[in-house]
Amino acid sequence: MPDSAFVIFIIFGVVWIVMGAVAVMALFKSEGQKLRFDQWGLLVTIPIIVPIVIVLLYQVIRPLIF
Repeated sequence: MPDSAFVIFIIFGVVWIVMGAVAVMALFKSEGQKLRFDQWGLLVTIPIIVPIVIVLLYQVIRPLIF
């Protein structure tokens, strides 16, 4: 149970990330632009997503190692 606050924090963060992504897509669609994801989108997304995934995997694997 001591990790329940951490889980709530992570879920809250994921909800905010999803809301932000939906808001950006809604903003682009309201201006009549097409939603497209090209190499520049990956160039911005990968450095943001990779550290988050590494940290979350480390937190999952750490109890198994020690």
